Amino acid sequence: MRLVVQRVSHASVDVAGERVAAIGQGFLALAGFGPDDGPDLPASQAWRAMLDKLAGLRVFSDSEGKMNLSLADTGGEVLLVSQFTLYADCRKGMRPGFSRACPPDTARALFDRLARDVEARLPGRTATGVFGADMAVSLTNQGPVTIILDSADFTRPATAGEG
Repeated sequence: MRLVVQRVSHASVDVAGERVAAIGQGFLALAGFGPDDGPDLPASQAWRAMLDKLAGLRVFSDSEGKMNLSLADTGGEVLLVSQFTLYADCRKGMRPGFSRACPPDTARALFDRLARDVEARLPGRTATGVFGADMAVSLTNQGPVTIILDSADFTRPATAGEG
């Protein structure tokens, strides 16, 4: 699983010209699932670590202007948007390949579970786009702050200098 997390002052998703989700200050998290992600992923340590990071990333400013607060501290919201293109293969040619993306049925189940699990950690502060839809995503990235989380990073021990 990959999450591209952007700190936003607001974000929204429209489908076919209609607003389906919107948040104020918080994170827009683009979520993609890869070829090794399956039904057992939500039971893994990597899944729990990704949820902990999403809820606990200290990238919001405290009273001194330092990035020292998390979503939990600020009452921020999360807008989750499925995005299979996070597993695009651009090694050959100019057209990306998507064979490394998780099959749609599995990805849908994982995305739905992700939304439920984020909502359980941040009750009333989670919104989602529409899985598989052609979405218009709007955001104002604060900072800008953009962080990439990859479950593969949480399945191996950290090496010196990582953390």
